[in-house]
Amino acid sequence: MFNLRWSVLALFTMLPLHAQEIDWDKVNSNTIFNLIARQQTDQSSYGSDIIQIGDYNNAELSLNARTNILVKQLGDFNTLYFINSFTDKETKAAITAQGNNNIIDVTGSNSISDGIQINVKGDNKTVFMRNY
Repeated sequence: MFNLRWSVLALFTMLPLHAQEIDWDKVNSNTIFNLIARQQTDQSSYGSDIIQIGDYNNAELSLNARTNILVKQLGDFNTLYFINSFTDKETKAAITAQGNNNIIDVTGSNSISDGIQINVKGDNKTVFMRNY
C-alpha cells in the first residue's frame, strides 16, 4: 500500500492540476482515474499514455503514427491488446480496466470506433472488438 501511495503522489506531480479543483481527502484508488481523465481529455498531439497501477498488467499496442490512445489499468493481471497498425487513419481511443484479470482485445479502427471509450469495471471480464 505504501508504494501505491507514492505512485499516486508521483503521478499527480506530473499532471498540471489546479489545487482548488481537487478535494484531496477524496482521492483514492477508486477516484484516481476520474481525476486523470479530467486532466487528459484534450490531448491534441498523437501518442499514447499508459498508466498501470497494480501487478502483472500488460498492454501490447501495435499502433500507426496517427493514433492517440489513453490506457489506464488499475488492478492486477489486466491485459490489453490494441492493434491499429494496418491503417493510416487517425484514431483516438481511451481504454480503462479497473479490477483484476480483465482482457480487452481491440483490432482495427474505423469511423465508428474513432473516439471510443471502453471502460471495464470488475473482475474476470473479457471484451473482444473487431473494426473492419
